Amino acid sequence: MPASGPSVGRPLAVVKGAGDLASGVAYRLHRVGFAVVLTEIPAPTVVRRPVSFAEAVHFGRWTVEGVEAVRASDAGEAVAITAQGRVAVVVDPRAEIVGVLKPSLLVDAIIAKRNLGTRRDLAPAVVALGPGFTAGLDCHAVIETMRGHSLGRVIYSGAAIPNTGIPGEVGGFGAERVLRAPASGVFTGSVAIGDTVAAGDVVGHVEGTSVRSNISGVVRGLLRDGVEVTPGFKVGDVDARAEREHCFTISDKALAIAGGVLEAAGTLLGGFRLAES
Repeated sequence: MPASGPSVGRPLAVVKGAGDLASGVAYRLHRVGFAVVLTEIPAPTVVRRPVSFAEAVHFGRWTVEGVEAVRASDAGEAVAITAQGRVAVVVDPRAEIVGVLKPSLLVDAIIAKRNLGTRRDLAPAVVALGPGFTAGLDCHAVIETMRGHSLGRVIYSGAAIPNTGIPGEVGGFGAERVLRAPASGVFTGSVAIGDTVAAGDVVGHVEGTSVRSNISGVVRGLLRDGVEVTPGFKVGDVDARAEREHCFTISDKALAIAGGVLEAAGTLLGGFRLAES
């Protein structure tokens, strides 16, 4: 494996995006010994905030299942943070830090359903999550993100299942579980992540218009107050399984996708040394 990153023998990975799926990927990469730097936009629109390293953008640091992320101002500070055994988060919408750090592994985990600038020549191993990419063309491998039998599978030639626009089922509910903005404006929440709600309960507002839950369950995700939204914008989700602890741990989907990234990284880079216990 190429000797990149803050120390020889510790490969560097840059993950574009710091939402819940990207954070699951970063968590597992960190656990096996990668130095990890994530890039984000100045005002993240994540809803599963407790398990998203994107929260470090607001608070300076954020911990997900024992792994701490710290906000860095530049590439040098990011490298210093990873050398301390932490994950670094940089506000860098265009992921320009990739050209500076020259990582061994680049993971596009923005989940934009389209390619926003990732190229196969940006790193020895370039892996992308979900639809919008073609392995062998703009990346070396694509990870399937559609819930179901193929979730987390690695695709080395071709693309993931096309985006259907229909959320995967969780607890028996698909589109019904997702909370969406009814109008344009600024979102304000009326409940907290982890709260129990019933069908029809108000969970937030957009410029005075109520956002109501379609089902009963636990609020698993909710957009941060003050974010500008448009009609149909995802502002949260409700989990009918009503297991409150699920709100604060990495999801099965994120872990499955992260497992695919680890497989792709090991294959493309010829294996990597596990973190020392």
